[in-house]
Amino acid sequence: MNMQTHPGVQPPPPPNRIEEMRLPIVMMRDILLKTMFRKNLDLVGDIATAICLPRAVTQELIDLARTQKLIEATGTLHANSGGEMGFQLTDGGKSRALDALSQSEYFGPMPVPLDVYREQVKRQSIRNIQITRAQLTAAMGHLVLPPSLLDHLGPAVSAGRSILMYGPPGNGKSSISNGIRDAMGDKIYVPRAIEYAGQVITVYDPIVHSAAETEEDDPNSLRRRRTFDTRYVRCERPTVITGGELSLDMLDLVYNPTARTYQAPLQLKSTGGIFIVDDLGRQKEPPQSLVNRWIVPLEESKDILALQSGEKFEVPFDTLVIFSTNFHPNEIFDKAALRRIFFKIKIDGPSQADFLKIFAMVARKKGMPLDEETLIHLIRTKYPTINNIYANYQPVFLIDQMIAICEFEGTPYHMSPALIDRAWANMFVKDETIVK
Repeated sequence: MNMQTHPGVQPPPPPNRIEEMRLPIVMMRDILLKTMFRKNLDLVGDIATAICLPRAVTQELIDLARTQKLIEATGTLHANSGGEMGFQLTDGGKSRALDALSQSEYFGPMPVPLDVYREQVKRQSIRNIQITRAQLTAAMGHLVLPPSLLDHLGPAVSAGRSILMYGPPGNGKSSISNGIRDAMGDKIYVPRAIEYAGQVITVYDPIVHSAAETEEDDPNSLRRRRTFDTRYVRCERPTVITGGELSLDMLDLVYNPTARTYQAPLQLKSTGGIFIVDDLGRQKEPPQSLVNRWIVPLEESKDILALQSGEKFEVPFDTLVIFSTNFHPNEIFDKAALRRIFFKIKIDGPSQADFLKIFAMVARKKGMPLDEETLIHLIRTKYPTINNIYANYQPVFLIDQMIAICEFEGTPYHMSPALIDRAWANMFVKDETIVK
């Protein structure tokens, strides 16, 4: 399946009736009352937008609350809203809203039941994606990579399984991870909140999820766009990037005791996308512990989370996990853990020829003219002092240093052996004893 021609992810269908919601009636009614109370809403259209439900379903909920004497019609028609009837909370409705708010501050978008969300996760699974060599090459276009690397990366990404990238620092492991993300060009649907056992867990997070632009309905268009359940946000496939700050408790539900609601942990927010653990080995917990935490999710495509009460439950785990480390895998993992990481890919420094290609590419981009004498000096004089070990970050570093010197001295951008020597001195600090 070529991603650029496939019909795209099937959107979650909007509910047509209260029964299709599969949520407790009291919970839905209370969220309606809390939202009207907190946002001071009185029109069905505005209430429907706030709780992210179709008007017909919203009207059903309002009618239900009216039979319970919690909502009443205001008796006034709003001329500026197409003659829409207004509704307001009765004294009993306000009292019920306050009582419900004391139990949970959550109001607004109606949550999606966990079982319903599971169905959507299957429809948009990361494992449904097949990435072509052309797409991966295009996404990595700004990097100079050996063709053999794409031979390994392509099948790993298309399998949607875990990947361990290892090798010396400064060779673009993070850039490659970002390139993988960019190659996944389609959109998925992220729930604003999910519900389990009467508890609300917020999932959509503007920091992690970038909402795609929604096409507006054109009333004159013959082909109106397909509607979807607006309790979801249409997003780019999410990418969560963590580094040395990652700790095991960041993978648990976050409970807010004031609002009495939960926030989804990072790996649940990354469902349908990528979770990058950068700089593995720099965290407080040993890498072995972090990988042990992922073993069940990686093998069984499900994760286990716990509520405040201690009750455990399963959530889908549909994430491409990329571990990136500067250590050799044998130094930080035992054989059992390594066996569970599906693809292991070494990211080495560039060859001399690739290094020169990168150097020329960076120089051109930054407006720095190349100079043959300087390049010969760099390759023959400087690199032998570090055993001719090249890294992808070095061209940018050296050229930026020379640019900074030229700007300070007020001279046009140029490179020379003397400038390379000054730039080189900043790239490596000389070993010496500091007298204290």
